[in-house]
Amino acid sequence: MRSTYLVCYDICDDKRLRKVFQTLRKTGDHIQYSVFECQLTPADLARLRAELHAIIHHTQDQVLFVYLGPAQNRGDRVISAMGKPYTNLDAPLIVI
Repeated sequence: MRSTYLVCYDICDDKRLRKVFQTLRKTGDHIQYSVFECQLTPADLARLRAELHAIIHHTQDQVLFVYLGPAQNRGDRVISAMGKPYTNLDAPLIVI
């Protein structure tokens, strides 16, 4: 069964950025500058995570996998991070 994921990335090096983009372009739909929607089986997800794991720098880069639920009926969203940990930015914005 396929599930839908948003895969978002923040890559600090242009060479790694291109490799991540090319890897995701083969796997999903390019939604935004650094966001892809991917419909993946568990095996596809494991393969994609392994490919990206080999590309990114784990203290500088970040790849987020946002689980949207089954491809035919999206459910709850769960966020997991690869590389830099995910940080919820719900703090108020103050512009001076």
